[in-house]
Amino acid sequence: MIARISQRVFQQILPHPILSVALFMVWMLMSSPAGTGHATIALIVALLVPQVMRALEPDRVRVRSPLAIIRLLWRLFLDVLASNWNTARIVLGYRKRTRKAGFVNIQLECSNRYALACLAIIVTSTPGTTWVQYDRYSRVLLLHVLDLRDEDDWKAILHDRYESLLMEIFP
Repeated sequence: MIARISQRVFQQILPHPILSVALFMVWMLMSSPAGTGHATIALIVALLVPQVMRALEPDRVRVRSPLAIIRLLWRLFLDVLASNWNTARIVLGYRKRTRKAGFVNIQLECSNRYALACLAIIVTSTPGTTWVQYDRYSRVLLLHVLDLRDEDDWKAILHDRYESLLMEIFP
């Protein structure tokens, strides 16, 4: 009975203990001379921010296939390297005449918000592409591409290389 009450009190004070510890540590690391004033502010931030997070109550993230995460990270690593190389060639003027920038509308199958957030990060971290807009009702993504050769190629890249793995990872 007492253990249950103390656990409930602990959850009220620290609803997200890992977040609290991380906030406190980051604040202290960013403070040049770590003193009691900085520690007090870090403690206040570490206690208040998780209270705001509790009000938001994000859904629990469930990962269905951890091996798919490794495959996704490997694909992303290779694609970012290739995209950096191609974008550098465009910026340095080696492919100026053949380059055509443009927008592509891509119909997505995925509706999981965590998978969509990961896809947005992937698209944005890959040089030469930008996530411009997403309509969650029609599930259409507007993508800007620096070197647009064929719209169908970009649709296939997003579906086959990323979206399919993200749908495998997130149920």
